[in-house]
Amino acid sequence: MQKRRTLVAALLVCVFGMVLGCAGGRVVIGDSPPPPSGPPAYEKGPPPWAPAHGHRAKHHYRYYPSSSVYFDTGRGLYFYYERGAWQVSVSLPTHIHITVGDYVTLEMDTDRPYTYHSDVVRRYPPGQAKKKDKGKKKH
Repeated sequence: MQKRRTLVAALLVCVFGMVLGCAGGRVVIGDSPPPPSGPPAYEKGPPPWAPAHGHRAKHHYRYYPSSSVYFDTGRGLYFYYERGAWQVSVSLPTHIHITVGDYVTLEMDTDRPYTYHSDVVRRYPPGQAKKKDKGKKKH
């Protein structure tokens, strides 16, 4: 009987999350992660956001350096930092703007891209995104 109650409670939490997500609601995921202490966990291999050539990556994101926004292309979710915590939503608040072509593609093995945000920011600082027309002359 206890297992059944637990299963029903878990199901209700999942349904509530789906309804909130479909309604355009925003869910707070938690405080920003504490700064890492010691060497990075990925020291023995490529960093978690590096291209994995299909071996490891389970989630594909577009990262917009100018606004520090992640977009999960598979789930259609935005991750952004606001009011001291990372938020997830199916749409961005009106005060956060992204430039459609100004992103880098990240492949990660986590469903929480902000976990490695300090490393991603260091690798892709704002204003340093690759220019598609670099070196080409426009006529």
